[in-house]
Amino acid sequence: MKQGSQTGTSFRPVPRTGVIYVNEEATRKGFSATSPNWCNLGQGQPEAGALPGSPKRVESIEIDPNDHEYAPVPGLTELREAIASLYNQLYRKDKSSQYTAENVAVASGGRAALTRVVASLGHVNLGHFLPDYTAYEELLDSFRTFTSIPILLERERAYDFPVSELQKEILGRGLGALLLSNPCNPTGKLISGELLRQWVKTARDLDCAFIFDEFYSNYIWNGKDSHSTVSSAEFVDDVDKDPIIILNGLTKNWRYPGWRIGWVVAPKAVIESVSSAGSFLDGGGSRPLQRAALPLISKEHVLAETKAINDTFGPKREYMIRRLGNMGIQVDLPPGGTFYVWGNLSNLPDHLQSGMDFFQAALDHQVIVVPGEFFDVNPGKRRPGRVSRFRNYARFSYGAKMEVIQTGLDRLESMIRA
Repeated sequence: MKQGSQTGTSFRPVPRTGVIYVNEEATRKGFSATSPNWCNLGQGQPEAGALPGSPKRVESIEIDPNDHEYAPVPGLTELREAIASLYNQLYRKDKSSQYTAENVAVASGGRAALTRVVASLGHVNLGHFLPDYTAYEELLDSFRTFTSIPILLERERAYDFPVSELQKEILGRGLGALLLSNPCNPTGKLISGELLRQWVKTARDLDCAFIFDEFYSNYIWNGKDSHSTVSSAEFVDDVDKDPIIILNGLTKNWRYPGWRIGWVVAPKAVIESVSSAGSFLDGGGSRPLQRAALPLISKEHVLAETKAINDTFGPKREYMIRRLGNMGIQVDLPPGGTFYVWGNLSNLPDHLQSGMDFFQAALDHQVIVVPGEFFDVNPGKRRPGRVSRFRNYARFSYGAKMEVIQTGLDRLESMIRA
């Protein structure tokens, strides 16, 4: 047998995540990130430049000679301490149990942090919701120590999931862990306040680890103050006993996606396992960037940045919801968080009702969106059927600048009317 054929049978085809897929398909038609002719309404990153009222953006990094060495796998101690202090100041000011550096592990971005957490899971049933973050699908199929269990959220109930049903799901399916994005990517569903307190209590009472992906936790649209943030850390009783694992990073909430700095906040025992997993998965993050991130991890910086985000992204949210509605694209749930709108295409002309067909047609108008079927998380493709339950949906991002959003929506409206 030839070497080439041996290689071909030794590797499996690995699917691409939704955003990567649509960007590569768009690139085949001439898209580039620097092209002024394209409108990317599928992007998973926020505009990364200065915003009115935002703290001064980092434009250069000075590298200490010691930073040419490896960073510790759990991250620089001073950065871990700063992250722990930030959570204590924002969410745990009056609580006796406080996070320390031992409750934090730093990784090279959110996916690396999540991969470490998932690799640390034991032989448990892991629940995950539908729809949810597209990158979960392949990740949940890459480690065979746990079994992933899908839980459907219904649009008829505005993607709500009562605590009573959550408890039944955990007990009935024997869940040892639950993974979810909060706010949810793609629907924007937000769990906050008293409901979030009850979710954290459920995790504690039933000894089920809740893994909260909180990467959009500063993009909160709840009608309250303009620097509102949300985290499950607020309702943790004991930071080393409550089974609450938090994922966050600079990508979305600080608008530094290119830095690839993420972290895990969890009980010390979990952080030990997560750090051990990092020693063979990724070896640790960038030392210069971790040191450069230190001034960004302060309460004052976060509140100022969050207010600037709210002032800039809030109007973009309102504009996109209104424009999509006028086109006949139904918004099941006005997003309570994130910078996405989950659009139902069922009322459009027949040839545009499928998210994939809509995406392909939009490419011809130099507009990018993400088909909804990518968020039908199906690890290992174990669930039968070729038609996704979210085939009539698309995710629209208002992460780009307002002028890009306006032009992109103008083109989509013309496409639909034509």
